[in-house]
Amino acid sequence: MNEQLQLSEEMSAETARLRVDVYGSQPREHVLEDLNFLNYRLADVRISPEVTLSEPDIVLHEDGAKSVSYDGRKIVFQGPWPAGPIQKVVVAMLALRMEARGLHPFHASAVRYRGKTVMFLGGESNHGKSMGQIEACRRGALLVSTETTVVDDSGRAVKGSKEPFLKKRTEGTERADKAAPEAGVAKFFGGMPTWELYAEPSNVDVVVVPAIDGNFAPNLAEMIPFERQFQTLHSLQNYFLLNELLAADWPMPMVDTEPLRLARAKWVTKFSDRPYYFVRAANPQVLLDEVDKIL
Repeated sequence: MNEQLQLSEEMSAETARLRVDVYGSQPREHVLEDLNFLNYRLADVRISPEVTLSEPDIVLHEDGAKSVSYDGRKIVFQGPWPAGPIQKVVVAMLALRMEARGLHPFHASAVRYRGKTVMFLGGESNHGKSMGQIEACRRGALLVSTETTVVDDSGRAVKGSKEPFLKKRTEGTERADKAAPEAGVAKFFGGMPTWELYAEPSNVDVVVVPAIDGNFAPNLAEMIPFERQFQTLHSLQNYFLLNELLAADWPMPMVDTEPLRLARAKWVTKFSDRPYYFVRAANPQVLLDEVDKIL
């Protein structure tokens, strides 16, 4: 085996930075050829023109038997891994670095609607954040974010992904249980509407936890503190590999820790001190009819 350092590459999301080193016998231009998944999950990931970090956060050894491990500081991949698991680990490690800088990626969409920033939280069930965002935009809302909303320590939405769906899944992330990306749009709207962007940081005024199902009668309920915190923590935990159980026969490494979870829970308590509503509805139109009542 003739392994050499083929690439050191740095990626950034807002002020968070991540270094990946690649060892192997073949030249490599980039860690990942396609950044669509990273931008979908973390809003705006960029490859930096130069490496500034003294140590790698992720190391890829492309030769040898397949394995993946975490030592509390960096993740090491050994062997011929497809791009999918590497993408997910890059997201998790960048999310940790973002959190350390006071930036919290939410699995949530957000809109600027009727003078307020409304977040549609993908909590425990995650049924309706995209459809709620699309229907709000049909009613004149400005788009803040689609899949991911990045919130700072003060509770402001400062960044957001702009693509409503992931249209292509990389090897190692295939999912037969996911509907075609725009199936829901075709069913509920006939086609994808257009919208304008809201780019300024803004305080998250209202959080809506949607549940869209054709069998649901409309129901609007203000959530108690435990429910607010529970659903918010679900949304945040989505980025730390805790629901990504398997990567090509290997369990995903545990990158989260008890101290990090405790600090996250304390911040969740602070963030959740704002209006939260749980809304059941048969479709996005009824969902927004209910949301209109609280605005």
